[in-house]
Amino acid sequence: MLLQRLMSQASPAGPEARLSTLIFHRVLPQPDPLFPDEVDAARFDAICGWLKDWFNVMPLDTAVAALRNGSLPARAMAITFDDGYADNRGQAAPILQRHGLSATFFIATGFLDGGRMWNDTLIEAVRHCMLPTLNLTGLLDGNDRLPLDTLAARRAAIGTLISHAKYLPAEQRQRFVDGVAARAEVLPPADLMLTSTQVRELRAMGMQIGAHTVSHPILCKLPRAQARAEIETSRRVLEGVLDEPVSLFAYPNGKPGEDYSAESVALARDVGFDAAVSTAWGVSTRQTDPFELRRFTPWDRERWRFGLRLWRNLRHGDSH
Repeated sequence: MLLQRLMSQASPAGPEARLSTLIFHRVLPQPDPLFPDEVDAARFDAICGWLKDWFNVMPLDTAVAALRNGSLPARAMAITFDDGYADNRGQAAPILQRHGLSATFFIATGFLDGGRMWNDTLIEAVRHCMLPTLNLTGLLDGNDRLPLDTLAARRAAIGTLISHAKYLPAEQRQRFVDGVAARAEVLPPADLMLTSTQVRELRAMGMQIGAHTVSHPILCKLPRAQARAEIETSRRVLEGVLDEPVSLFAYPNGKPGEDYSAESVALARDVGFDAAVSTAWGVSTRQTDPFELRRFTPWDRERWRFGLRLWRNLRHGDSH
C-alpha cells in the first residue's frame, strides 16, 4: 500500500485536499490496431481496480461541493468521459459498476441518436478506405496524396487530416471531412455515439451526465452569442432527455486560452452550471476556479508507472 500512503500525503483530507479528475473518451471492446494506445475494456478494467485501491472515487458534483467547503476526503478522485461515445454505455459503465465506481459523462448533444463527430468521419474514412493512396487534390494543399499501404501510413494520414481540420470554421471543416470520406469511397458508421435511450440508461446505472456543447466547437473562435447557444442548448437538450437538472459542463478540447477563453468561462457560469472542467493538467484545490477544474490521465500500462504518474500530478497541484 505504498502508493496509497504516498497519495494520502500528497492529498490529505480537509481544506488542503486535492481533487484528481481523470479524463477518458472511449473504452473499446478490443484493442484497435490503428490506435494501439486507445483504452480497451481489459485495460480499463485494470485501471478501475488500481483506482479503487488508491483513491476515494466520488461523483464529480459531490467532490466539487466538498472541495469548496473544505470537507474533501484524502485521495479524492472523480472520473470523467468526454464526447458521448456509445461504448461509454456498452463497455465503460458496466466495468465501473463492477468496481463500485461512478463517472461523469460529458455529452455533445448534436451527435446523439446517429450523429458522428468530424474527427471520427476522418478516422473511419481512412480506416475503411480500400485504396492504396488517398487522393486529396484540391482538398489538402501541399500534401494531396496520402499513402495508406501500412498501418503506420494510415495513422500518419489520420494525424495529417485531423491537424488540418481541427481549427477550421465549422462549415468549412464539415465540407472538408465530407470530401475526404467521398474521396476515400467510404460511408462512415452512424452508431459510434450514444442514443438518448443510452444516456438515460447511464443515468439509471448511477452515472452522472454533463453537457459538452452541441457540436463540439472551439468556443473561443465563436461569436459570443453562438458560443452561448452551444453551451445553453446542450444543457437544455440533456435536461429534456433526463427530466432533471444538468449542473456540470466540459469545454470542448479544453485547453485554456487555446480552445476556450475567459468569456467561455463567464458564459458557463452565467448559463447556470455549478462547475466546469478543462483539460489543463494538474489537480484542483480549494483555490481553483470551479469553472476551470483540472483533469489528467496517465498513459502508462504498468500499474506502478500509472500510479507514480498520478502521484507526481498530485504533487504539482494546480500549478501547471
